[in-house]
Order: sequence, then C-alpha cells, then structure tokens
Amino acid sequence: MLTSQRKQYILDVLRRDGQVIAKQVSQELDLSEDTIRRDLRELAAEGLLQRVHGGALPASPAVVDFAGREELSVSGKQAIGRAAAHMIRDGQVVFVDGGTTAVQLARQLPRALRATVVTHSARIAVELVDHPTVEVILIGGRLFKHSIVSVGAAALEALDHIRADVYFMGVTGIHPEAGLSTGDLEEAYMKQAMCKRAAETYVLASREKLGAASQYIVVGLSEVTGLIVEADVPDALLAPFVDAGLSIVRA
Repeated sequence: MLTSQRKQYILDVLRRDGQVIAKQVSQELDLSEDTIRRDLRELAAEGLLQRVHGGALPASPAVVDFAGREELSVSGKQAIGRAAAHMIRDGQVVFVDGGTTAVQLARQLPRALRATVVTHSARIAVELVDHPTVEVILIGGRLFKHSIVSVGAAALEALDHIRADVYFMGVTGIHPEAGLSTGDLEEAYMKQAMCKRAAETYVLASREKLGAASQYIVVGLSEVTGLIVEADVPDALLAPFVDAGLSIVRA
C-alpha cells in the first residue's frame, strides 16, 4: 500500500470513528505500528489530526489566526455568546476568556447589566468600552498575538487576587476523554487559573470544537460546570458530555 493510500485510510477511520488506534490500524493493514505512527506524525505535522497516546484524535480547526476564526461558525457563535451573556446577573464578577465566541458574548451583554468583567483579552476590553454599567478589569502581561490575550507570570499573578462567580471559557478542543485543550501552553495555564478561581465554569462550545483535541491540556471535564452549545447540536454528539455530568445549555 502506498503512503498516500495509508494516510487516506487513517483519515477515513478518523472521520468515521472519531479516533484512530495505531495498533488496530496496523493490524487491519498488516503493517508495523512504527509505520502507522510515522504516518500519524506526518499527518499531525500537516494539521490533519492530533496525536495522542496510542493513536490520534481529530485536530481542532480553530487554529488559524483571529481574523480567520471570526469567519468560522458565525451564527453559532452569536447564539452561544447571546446565551452566555444572558446568564450573567447583576453584581457578579465574571471571567471572560479571549476568542471569537467571547467577543460575541461581550457584544450582547444587556445594556442594563451591572457587573464586573475580568478579562485578559484586550479585544474583549475594547468591546466593553461603551457599555454604561459594566466595569472592566483588564489583566496585563505578554501579548499572545494569535489570540490577542495576555499570558505569562504577571497575568497569572494578577489572577491570584480575584475570585469570580462564573468563568466563560474558550478552548480549541472539547473531547470526552482528552478533556479541554488549547494550542498554546501559556494560554492553557491562564485558562486553568481562571477555572480554579471561579465558582462555576461554562465552556463556549461551538460545534467545530466538539470531539476535537489540541496539544495542551487545560482541565478535565470534571473541572467545569457545563457546555454552552448551538441549539441544533445532535444529542448523540453531546451524550458523552452528559454522561460525564456536565450541564448542557442550548443556545
């Protein structure tokens, strides 16, 4: 079998089953596991899958630059942002993550809402400049340009002084087994820190991220309260998350 044929077979399995188990594929093709692992490495380098122990998972498509991500699932992100915005109550302190879905949340906060938004995203802060009654606390640090957020030691230290009622988390991968993940290590630390300092955490779960994984683990599913998803996401796709005890909010 040609290399191109093996790789296509692997991608077909990934599309069909939502995962690739290297040992199983090697047996099906009567090839060594080393050969399959080499194919997985090359496919991962092309951004076509995410390698994990023993095989691979779907790679998140949410890895392009910020402007490019704003063009993905626009209506779904608007619906999720609207649902999240209307979950916030007067007097609350709220962590709002960076990301394109979080931008939609900021845009749709009720004009009469009186709350405090804590964010490490300059983009979110700018969106809220004209909101009349929302106080904004902007966490500073090194600018991670891909996501337009602050990361690093200074940002983590600032979070030590804040306790939030709720955190709206953005990630690039949401997987029943691999948990919540993102594509940058320092960004993963920031998300983890906000999760630990919030009474509740809801994940802004646009459809393309469900079942996908990225390189850096944020937290396991047991560390978050629930997912906010598009209204028409199939029950079968959400079933593993329900089984894990997560609350599902349909936008």
